[in-house]
Amino acid sequence: MNEQEIIQRVKLNDEKAFEQLIDHYKPVIERFAYQFGIKQENISDIVQETFIKIYRKIHLYTKGKFSTWLYKITLNVTRDYYRKEKRSTKLMDRAKERQQGMHARGYYFEKQEHLFLHECIQKLDAKYKLPLILYYFHDKTYDEIALILNIKLSMVKTRIYRGKRKVKELYESTIGEEVYQNG
Repeated sequence: MNEQEIIQRVKLNDEKAFEQLIDHYKPVIERFAYQFGIKQENISDIVQETFIKIYRKIHLYTKGKFSTWLYKITLNVTRDYYRKEKRSTKLMDRAKERQQGMHARGYYFEKQEHLFLHECIQKLDAKYKLPLILYYFHDKTYDEIALILNIKLSMVKTRIYRGKRKVKELYESTIGEEVYQNG
């Protein structure tokens, strides 16, 4: 059964079809949330909230790639999470939790350099971080990124270019050696 058939069955309240959708997209949402900077202990909350919204709003999905729609919902859920966290979490608590979570990050990255690159990306403004994550880690095209972020294609290209340049500067300033910017 293809994805569109599964989605049609979900729209008809087929629980098995929804489970298939969850099984297929859960790792994608987890990885995206983590790369967007969500703490590992909160990723399951993001995944759960994303799938709740998908279940409630699946009737609104009509055309285009389902994954693009799913990324938009995930992005909105993570933004909501950040707004809520900003209001309720104190600075010291966040610093303490971040340090404790450093040990578990090996699950998402195979090499220490990848973890360091992730940390450099986390220092970027969201307007640069999101296009880089979607393009390089989720293999989204510029057009798909424009749809997900609801911005113009030219803005996507500019933000990826500037984001790469900023990551390169961060990386070089910390490591102390020049990096060739080749994608």
